[in-house]
Amino acid sequence: MNELEKIAKETSEKIGVNFYYYAENTRPKNVPVCEKQFEGVTDDGQFTFFRFYFKGTGYVGAIEGTTIIQKNYATLLPAYIESFTEKESDLSKTEYLKKILQGECSSLGIYKYATKFSIRDYACFALVIRVPKMLEESMAIIGQYNGNSLDTVVKMSEDTCVLVKYVDENNAEYQSSVDYAEFLAQSLEEELGVEVSVGVGTTVHDIKDIAQSYARAENAIRYADEFETSGRKGKVHSYREFVLVKMLEEVSHSKLTQYLYDITDESFREIFDNEEMLETAEEFLHCSLNVSETSRNLYMHRNTLLYRLDKIEKATGLNIRCFPDAVSFRVLTLIYRLLGV
Repeated sequence: MNELEKIAKETSEKIGVNFYYYAENTRPKNVPVCEKQFEGVTDDGQFTFFRFYFKGTGYVGAIEGTTIIQKNYATLLPAYIESFTEKESDLSKTEYLKKILQGECSSLGIYKYATKFSIRDYACFALVIRVPKMLEESMAIIGQYNGNSLDTVVKMSEDTCVLVKYVDENNAEYQSSVDYAEFLAQSLEEELGVEVSVGVGTTVHDIKDIAQSYARAENAIRYADEFETSGRKGKVHSYREFVLVKMLEEVSHSKLTQYLYDITDESFREIFDNEEMLETAEEFLHCSLNVSETSRNLYMHRNTLLYRLDKIEKATGLNIRCFPDAVSFRVLTLIYRLLGV
């Protein structure tokens, strides 16, 4: 008998009512199953159903009966069950937050954290910062640039930390989370000489959703590693940049392969396999098709850049100086890398 089974057995004995449970998105045959989607508490005329979390996994609980007594039990039991996993009281603020980021903290634990450190109802976002060296020194500098006492930096591994940044609506110094991330990356490079990779998560309205922001920031770095050229990897990347990649990942490889081979030919693939040409093209797209800015960023003569753009057009038939062709080129490049052909 596992821990949750023991809790369910003891709970049934204490309240004098049969208590069942099953993992979300499953349909076991030996327990009552709710046939409809619901939030909070519901019933089917015979059983009262409620949702709860235990060690990061979502479950549906079922209590025999549908009276007001069963509904009251269903309202109180989620907190009671989750309390068995609460061992965070002796953790430091950063250790506590690390558990929240990794999805190892229950909703009750997150509520306790927010209450203990007075951070309820504040919007925030996560920045995943990968530092190739001098992580401790980088974390110290990040701490110095924190805009308020709520901002917290957490060490996740030997080369990665996470900054949970709270949004100050009264301070308009930074236009967006990406703007702040770029400032932070530039500051670390200037003060320590390290080039970091920063993944920017979405802004959430409460600390209870920060794990989602963290996951998206991690995905932004992963996508950058897989789909950006070497010249663009060590920079700031937002999850929103890769929405197209996320969409393409959900298309079957067979359909992507057919699409790619229907449109491209050998001359196309010569460009795709040339990292130097791809880096030029992607920097040009990143600079909003601005020739002057691209040549400055690549330390490349303007005429050399124009020559490469002409070469890309000749090989692919796409003039990426025009927005529609630029979009097509970006999509085809992502498909090519997604397939790994």
